[in-house]
Amino acid sequence: MTETRRTEYKLKLTDDLEREVVGFLNSHSGGFIFIGINKDGKIIGVENTDQVQLKIKDRLKNNILPSCLGLFDVIVEEKEDKEIIKIIVASGPEKPYYISKRGMSEKGCFIRIGSATEPMPVRMIEDLFARRTRNSIGKIVSPRQDLSFIQLKIYYESVRLSLNKYFAKSLELLTENGKYNYVAYLMADENGIPIKVAKYSSLDRVELVENNEYGYCSLIKATNSVLEKLEIENKTLAQITSRRRIEERLWEPVAIREAVINAFVHNDYSREIPPKFEIFPDRLEITSYGGLFEGMTEEDFFSGLSLPKNKQLMRIFHDLGMVEQLGSGIPRILKTYSKDTFIFSENFMRMIFPVNPNISTVEKTVEKTVEKTVEKILDLIKESPQITQKELAEKTGLSRRGVEWNIEKLKQKGLLKRVGPDKGGQWKILER
Repeated sequence: MTETRRTEYKLKLTDDLEREVVGFLNSHSGGFIFIGINKDGKIIGVENTDQVQLKIKDRLKNNILPSCLGLFDVIVEEKEDKEIIKIIVASGPEKPYYISKRGMSEKGCFIRIGSATEPMPVRMIEDLFARRTRNSIGKIVSPRQDLSFIQLKIYYESVRLSLNKYFAKSLELLTENGKYNYVAYLMADENGIPIKVAKYSSLDRVELVENNEYGYCSLIKATNSVLEKLEIENKTLAQITSRRRIEERLWEPVAIREAVINAFVHNDYSREIPPKFEIFPDRLEITSYGGLFEGMTEEDFFSGLSLPKNKQLMRIFHDLGMVEQLGSGIPRILKTYSKDTFIFSENFMRMIFPVNPNISTVEKTVEKTVEKTVEKILDLIKESPQITQKELAEKTGLSRRGVEWNIEKLKQKGLLKRVGPDKGGQWKILER
């Protein structure tokens, strides 16, 4: 193993860590710093990895400006039976980054060139500063300042983390003037952000059958609500053969979870346009506002290059365990789905997940099973029009709820109706 423009090896934690991290933050593609590997690529290992991890996080949090929270991840990996530390650094959206005690100068600003980290020329510093992102949601003042964060605090407590009275500052929910920013607005118990999951019975957007609203609350709660809804919609259909039971889901669950979270975290909220989720008979579409970052190519995107649009959101989702590590989402999706799943435009990114092709075979088997069940119910009613739903459940092997569901479907199709009261009445089979 040798060092490259995206990888740096260190035998141990050294004083120049911030310099290397700043170099990757200011680069086009970010990179990885491995501690416990020497310059020749030999695995040496790290002792007291937990303690070293804490030192790294503390140094990067306090020694680099603008804040790089949400732009790095520190994890422990095992290689050749030895523990090493891997620091994942994303390309930052607020370049130039610099070592705080040295200021925004050639002594504080660095950039990755080849496999080396070099001082950044003054001209480059000035150019990057002039183009620094100004429409970051961390800089936009919240349209409301009377915000509460009960939901956010509950989610943090659920993962055994607590938010003290300084949480707004530590989570970067404040502007430079001390007012709540747009990140705070998104995380608040109440906001004006609609989050919809629409369901259509047609292959286009004409026949809308459901339009569920999960927004106007903390973005974390909204995300979990959408995930729960799609989990319900992601049905498991089973086909029982002579040898085994084959179970298929409409979409691969891990990929869909990653896609949903990616849409929430990387959506461009500066124009107040939320992500949207649409279910069609043959596909699931997830659309987020905002195209690729300037200078980022589709190849960069598919390689897992991490360039968070909203580093504050990334940090909160990571705290809550909803994001495993930087840059892991897209590769997880690509394990199951092709690159054709993604459609890029200047202002939007859309992910289209087709229904599992095996489902059609399974559905046919399920449909046949349902037809046989319906026939059995109708035959039992024909033999005994006064039969109760409890008796139908016993004779068909269905649950009481299953019998109720099938009878309701028969009523809707005009094949069955109830004559007289629930007690003492009887069923009447209509024209079949």
